[in-house]
Amino acid sequence: MPVDEETPDGLLLLDKPSGPTSHDMVEEVRRLSRARKVGHAGTLDPMASGLLIILVGKATK
Repeated sequence: MPVDEETPDGLLLLDKPSGPTSHDMVEEVRRLSRARKVGHAGTLDPMASGLLIILVGKATK
């Protein structure tokens, strides 16, 4: 990614399907957004579906 492009910062509410882990979803958001800092607040079991709070960029602090 070019240096002059800004990476996103903020909160993403993700409807996690059953199957992937919370970490898998964080990696997918990181790949799609090209953000270096991506994390989640709380963990859902792999077989659970539901709301997963994803934090990106400065929101991870």
